[in-house]
Amino acid sequence: MILLRFSTIALFFTFILSSCGSELPNTEKALKEPSTIEDLGELLFHDSILSRGNQVSCASCHKPEHAFADNTTVSFGVDSLKGHRNTPSAMNQSSRNFQFWDGRMETLEEQAAGPIENPVEMDIPLSFAVEKLNKHSQYRKFFIKIFGHPADKKSVTDAIAAFERTLETSDTPFDNYTSGKDTMQFSASAKRGQQIFNVKGKCFDCHFGPDFTNDFFRNIGLFNGKDLNDSGRFEVTRNPEDIGRFKTPGLRNIAMTAPYMHNGMHKTLREVIDYYNEPDKFISNSVNRDTLLAKPLGLTEQEKKDLEAFLMSLTDARFVKKK
Repeated sequence: MILLRFSTIALFFTFILSSCGSELPNTEKALKEPSTIEDLGELLFHDSILSRGNQVSCASCHKPEHAFADNTTVSFGVDSLKGHRNTPSAMNQSSRNFQFWDGRMETLEEQAAGPIENPVEMDIPLSFAVEKLNKHSQYRKFFIKIFGHPADKKSVTDAIAAFERTLETSDTPFDNYTSGKDTMQFSASAKRGQQIFNVKGKCFDCHFGPDFTNDFFRNIGLFNGKDLNDSGRFEVTRNPEDIGRFKTPGLRNIAMTAPYMHNGMHKTLREVIDYYNEPDKFISNSVNRDTLLAKPLGLTEQEKKDLEAFLMSLTDARFVKKK
């Protein structure tokens, strides 16, 4: 009877072990083998292995469904630590001269390393992240396949940056209208809004070029040294003229990336338009505000709606729900 019982138990464990034998350990789930450096970068972008305790990934804050931005005022990193600036979109960054709101990095490769080592984001030395990747049997194989050697700091950031360079968009009602591909998507309201954008709204003074940004830094009135005390570009340059200045963001897919501004203070595009129309109505004690915003724009209700329609026309087709 005892022998039968032990035999039954032995058979049970033999069954369990054999059924799990083809599975990878819990810490190493099966990954799709990459064919290119961009594929490898996409894997890394979505994998929490690059954070302390495998808690968060790049995609935790740069959410694909929100045009690789975040839909919260500020993002949360490891141990739910709160960041201090809104997460900008990682899309359409290939031609940017500066990265981050304060422009402290100039290349996507430099930018990729920043959040990994930031103590309130992924909080892990890049050298330790490399060590983790090389101890991971699949990633070690992937890096050797793509780069010809195991992972190192440069290959990690090169791969992530290569993936981010694939995140370019141009299939929008605005682009299709200007190219003549489809002139029906671009509404009459959006056409009026484009004119407002270019002239009365003064948007074009800063938001121009293929991605609707001049890559400059502006103080739009969101610094007063009190409750609004993020000094922006000044933290990098230490030039007093840069106090309160932040990088002018591109506007592609802007309808998908709420909330807005470096501090996420505006929840909707309409709030942003209302702010630019009359900044003093929101912040009357701003310091060093750009002279472009010295006077109210005087937009009418219809003009505000048209301007919003134009901004929404910059949304790529991948984000438009099929009817």
